[in-house]
Amino acid sequence: VTSRHCVLFTALCRILKLAIFIISIVALSRLVEGVYLEPDQNVRIPTGWTHLGRVDATDEILLTFALKQQNVDKLKTIVDQVSDPDSSRYGKYLSLSELASLVQPSKQTIQTVQTWLSNHGVKTCWTVHTKDFLQCSLQARVAEKLLPGSEFNRYIKGTQTLVRSPVPYGIYEELAEHIDFVGGVHRFPAYQKVVSKTWANHDQRPVGFHLGVTPSVIRERYNLTAHDIGTFPNNTQACAQFLEQYFHQADLAEFMALFGRSFEHRTQIEKVVGHQEVGKAGLEASLDVEYLMSTGANISTWVFSNAGRHESQEPFLEWLLLLSNMSAIPWVHSVSYGDDEDSLSVAYMERINVEFMKAGARGLTILFASGDDGAGCREVSKEKNVFRPSFPASSPYVTTVGGTSFKNPFTISYEVVDFISGGGFSNVFPSPDYQTAAVKNYLQSMKTLPPQSYYNATGRGYPDVAALSDNYWVVTNLIPIPWVSGTSASTPVFGGILSLINDQRFQKGLPSLGFINPRLYKLQKNLTSAFFDVTVGCHVSCIDDKVEGQGFCASTAWDPVTGWGTPNYPELQKALMNK
Repeated sequence: VTSRHCVLFTALCRILKLAIFIISIVALSRLVEGVYLEPDQNVRIPTGWTHLGRVDATDEILLTFALKQQNVDKLKTIVDQVSDPDSSRYGKYLSLSELASLVQPSKQTIQTVQTWLSNHGVKTCWTVHTKDFLQCSLQARVAEKLLPGSEFNRYIKGTQTLVRSPVPYGIYEELAEHIDFVGGVHRFPAYQKVVSKTWANHDQRPVGFHLGVTPSVIRERYNLTAHDIGTFPNNTQACAQFLEQYFHQADLAEFMALFGRSFEHRTQIEKVVGHQEVGKAGLEASLDVEYLMSTGANISTWVFSNAGRHESQEPFLEWLLLLSNMSAIPWVHSVSYGDDEDSLSVAYMERINVEFMKAGARGLTILFASGDDGAGCREVSKEKNVFRPSFPASSPYVTTVGGTSFKNPFTISYEVVDFISGGGFSNVFPSPDYQTAAVKNYLQSMKTLPPQSYYNATGRGYPDVAALSDNYWVVTNLIPIPWVSGTSASTPVFGGILSLINDQRFQKGLPSLGFINPRLYKLQKNLTSAFFDVTVGCHVSCIDDKVEGQGFCASTAWDPVTGWGTPNYPELQKALMNK
């Protein structure tokens, strides 16, 4: 063999070795990355969280696998029918068992996922009645093998610690068609804060002034009398609390003693689902409970307490799992929780949207606060901003509640926009059929709108309705606190009003209101007196040269600041009692 042949042979060997190396790297890369279920999920660590380091390999992690559901299209059809007052199926809701039979994953999905977990030694798992969520407790090293690319770290904010992965997770290709997303990996909990304001002109008070919003002020403004209380024994309402937010029974009793003397009421929560601390009460939790129970007076009330006590739990997701696992559940749920749409993956939001459809199919009314950032603002590039919609407020299958203020903060006068009231148009969900005409009317009739580059005019518009959100009195830790504001106040008020209407419906043998948006939008086509239309004011947005801090403005009929307006209880009740 000549030296030339040896050189050629050596070169071929090197090329072969390089090819094998490249193939192995590609294979390893594919194994490590897998299929990304949530490629658009924001994995940045939010401000205020401090990194403590990687978790130990043997630390326990709690993962929630959202399994692919069946018959989602059929579920949507059913929700549309049972929520449409013109449908022959209106009010004919599904039981939890019927819902489970409809949406539970296929046998192949369940078997594939269980085999995958078992092959990795994962044995401690549990599911919900609808079988579309699977939660598993496993060691961190196993979790990182199951989800290639994930790296679980521990973070702290105040006294709360969380375990999350700051890098995207993959999943093996053969599993991707069976799982929507995995909870407990990325999302940090969102904090919905209530604020307390003071007024500079507090000495200039006209005759008949009030010193902030109390239950009696709400009842006078929305035309509720002392007789407008719940009396039906099986009517229930609920609020959900997150992130170590707790209420105190003593605060509720003190609140009712101070502000509930003019109407019959309850001073005890009927049931707490979850963990309830005995330490310091939270202002948010106190606000929710006190105004849900003083507006929906004398109605049995539950509190869902989702503290997120396991470091890898997602408290909001835990609440949704409870809804899928309880056959007896309150009819109206008031929730003050939200996050920016752009911080969440589309896969996550679309699946959560299906969870709201499941609630609607069962006749539940789910209300969310619209948020306290107006239209919001996000910088997409240098000198280019866009509005920032909030989720779940932007879901087409919840009723979203905006906020108003009295024109004169010291009199029970007409209402104007509370400038913090969240609202706008979704960048993820298209405008649902029930609101297409209302949104079109707003966009065509408004003389002045923000530049179209700031929002998605074809998206789901929110809020749907509104209520007072400014200057509330709240009792927390036995201390009365004035001037508390936010859509966290307006949401339980509107929830309480719907609970009262449910109460009247139940007494006449009618079903619960359920997912109420299609009915409200049909009702308000003719601008009935069921709502006080809010037509004055705008909410805040980006502080830049183009919009100068102004978002959308209120108008006649529906608008993306206060929806259809605030409730005129007697007329709204009358309009919702005919079927």
